[in-house]
Amino acid sequence: MKKFIPPLLQNSLFAGTSEEELLSMLSCLKARVERFSKGAYIFRTGERVGALSILISGKLHIQKDDYWGNRSIINVVLPGELFGEAYAHPKSGAILQDVVAVEESQVIFLDIGCVLTVCQNGCQFHNRLVNNLFYILSEKNKYLVQKLGHMSKRTTREKLLSYLSEQSKKQGSPNITIPFNRQQLADFLSVDRSAMSNELCKMRDEGLLCFEKNRFELLSGHNDI
Repeated sequence: MKKFIPPLLQNSLFAGTSEEELLSMLSCLKARVERFSKGAYIFRTGERVGALSILISGKLHIQKDDYWGNRSIINVVLPGELFGEAYAHPKSGAILQDVVAVEESQVIFLDIGCVLTVCQNGCQFHNRLVNNLFYILSEKNKYLVQKLGHMSKRTTREKLLSYLSEQSKKQGSPNITIPFNRQQLADFLSVDRSAMSNELCKMRDEGLLCFEKNRFELLSGHNDI
């Protein structure tokens, strides 16, 4: 498990934890690692989760398809990030989205029962772990509120400006890289890909931004950015 320590220490779940403590914790929490090929499902809609899951390497999409096959990307999961925690508790019910590997990925699973129950060894980290988990849940709630803010915009342009502006603030620069290709960005914002691409070209021609693939530069031609 030693080789997985660096990405795990990036996760807020283990904030305040040393490498030595983390190795002990992984044993106590019955950690197991699984590898998933590109396109594989980590969880499918309707499955029970029953574990805290952390991405070690690769990239995942949390997504939902409707009856007609229209896809919405709810979130992207990057290395070191926790996912599926809202469904980890035994009483949480089945997961309502799919979690899919968009490239070859490794995931570590932690037994939720061991997280929530003080073990016989009297480990000192359980209270810290539960407090950190509560913090992560609150941060995820803020993220969903931010996404709702993008989705509530009326036009494709407004949705794009809202999302790109938020990414610029998050990355601290007008030069940003987003974790989506064009189709994925359209799915994330729930807009038509062709209409979105046309809008991006219009904004480029108007001097609002420049872009190449998933890299964008926001320019000062729009006061609302």
